[in-house]
Amino acid sequence: MILESLLSMYNRLSEAEKKVASYILERPDDVIHYSITEFARIVGVSETTIYRLVRKLKFDGYQSFKIELIRQTSGAKIYPKEGRDAFNEYLDQMRSFLERLPGTLKKDDVEKVADLVLQSQKTIFFGVGLSAVAAEYGSLLLSLLGFASFYYNDPHAQVIVATSLCEKDLVISVSHSGNIRDTVKSTQVAKDVGARTVAITAGIGSPLALTAEIVLYSPATSFEKYEFLRGNLGELVVVEILFRTILKKIYSQKEEHLNGLSEVLRPKRYEEEAR
Repeated sequence: MILESLLSMYNRLSEAEKKVASYILERPDDVIHYSITEFARIVGVSETTIYRLVRKLKFDGYQSFKIELIRQTSGAKIYPKEGRDAFNEYLDQMRSFLERLPGTLKKDDVEKVADLVLQSQKTIFFGVGLSAVAAEYGSLLLSLLGFASFYYNDPHAQVIVATSLCEKDLVISVSHSGNIRDTVKSTQVAKDVGARTVAITAGIGSPLALTAEIVLYSPATSFEKYEFLRGNLGELVVVEILFRTILKKIYSQKEEHLNGLSEVLRPKRYEEEAR
């Protein structure tokens, strides 16, 4: 997952490494034809910088990196980047996102987290900023199934709550980059007191991914110069898939509960008058 890894680690790279990463992300089909000397000259960095980035991607050398890049891009659909209006460009990004999802999110990990939710006395979601939206969504979905589930988007509240947890509790921390200090700290505190910990992130090898016991990886969004402009669709989709996995496991047990919930919510909807 070369492109996924570059997107997830981009903000942790040096300025020179970012130049190399940006070129790979924007023109992977060109890079496969360059020697390391040609690539360094085109990007305007030293060969050492390229080698250092390749090593961060867990490759022994530039040649092995290039071989894997060829393999990963050969079957990928390349959508046009030039001359696209915002609407169609975003649709192309969504298609690419859905195509990459099976490569990042592992079914076995989703099943493990679903089982943890079923075994826990309560599930706590942590997230700040845009990631708080996905955290709140996850908590709401579990609450609909009758589980004790809560979410916290204030960093101070997260740490306070984390210190009171135990081995019967589960924390699911959401962060697209995985680099948010507050979220990582809250997750570590929860882990230290014995709670089970899960991360939902696109940040491969990020501090959050290294802290949590299990990581559900979402595809990284398309590259944006400003991190705060990157969407959190990936995390929302992962939350939805986790919810559907849990629902399938317990549907027969929860059918009566869901029917009752449907009746309770019915008066809140406008019903079309019978004609």
